[in-house]
Amino acid sequence: MSTFLDFLSCETPIAWIEAALSNQSLLLIDHANCEKKAAATAMNLMYRHTTKLELLNKMSQLAREELLHFQQVVQVMTEREIEYVRLGPSRYAARLRELVSGNEKEGLIDTLIVGAFIEARSCERFSKLAPMLDVKLERFYKSLLKSEARHFEDYLQLAQLYSDKDIGDRIEEFKTLENQLINSPDDKFRFHSGVPVN
Repeated sequence: MSTFLDFLSCETPIAWIEAALSNQSLLLIDHANCEKKAAATAMNLMYRHTTKLELLNKMSQLAREELLHFQQVVQVMTEREIEYVRLGPSRYAARLRELVSGNEKEGLIDTLIVGAFIEARSCERFSKLAPMLDVKLERFYKSLLKSEARHFEDYLQLAQLYSDKDIGDRIEEFKTLENQLINSPDDKFRFHSGVPVN
C-alpha cells in the first residue's frame, strides 16, 4: 500500500503554505467545512450502496471520525473566538468529481478514488503546516494525521475491491487533474485550493 506522499504527484506549493499561515482563521473555518463534507460523503455512500458490507463498515467508522474532527475544529475555533461564517466551496472537489463516470459501478470506483485524493491531500497539508503552527494547533493537526491517512487507505482499498481491473490507470487520470488544481492559480483560498493569486 502506498503512503499518501507516494500517492500524490506533487507537494503543496510554498505560496499556499504562506497564505495558510497568514489566514489561519479562514483555514480553520474551511477545515471544519471539509470535515463535515467528508462525513456527509461517507453517509451518502452508505445510503446508496447498502449491499456492500466492506463499504458500510469502513464508511460508518469514517463518518464517526470525521464528525468528531468537525467537533474538534469547532472547539478550536471557539477557543480562538473565530466566528463560523459561511464560505463558498473551493473548486478542488467539484472539479475532481467532474471526472466521475455516470455509470453506477464505475462511478462508485471513481468516487472512492476522489475520496482517496481528498484525504491524501489533507494529510500532506496537515504534515506541512503542523511544524509551522503554534504548539496547540501543531499537536491537533498531528493528531489528525493517523486517522486521515487510514481514510485515504480505506478509500483506495475499496476502489480496488469493487473494480474488476487494476485501478492504476484511472488513478493516473485523476492524478493529472489533481496536480493541475494544486499548482494552478486560484482566486479563492481554501484548505484544498491551488496557488493563491492575491
